[in-house]
Amino acid sequence: MVRRPDPEKAEKLTEQDLKELRHSHAHRSVTAVRDFYEHAHQDCQLFYSRLPNPRKMQTLVQAWKQLWKWH
Repeated sequence: MVRRPDPEKAEKLTEQDLKELRHSHAHRSVTAVRDFYEHAHQDCQLFYSRLPNPRKMQTLVQAWKQLWKWH
């Protein structure tokens, strides 16, 4: 049986971390953010019962949001 990770122990980005990540993406080229997104997407792929941690998902979402802004 697969156990869910303990949400209290799950590694998450803080609001300050998210702010810095957004700022970083906003000052990169589209190609750099796209490469970052592709790497984050690979980190978030589902393999059997392994779920990506919240930090990896937050990173993927921030890259996606920046790419969407530029679309």
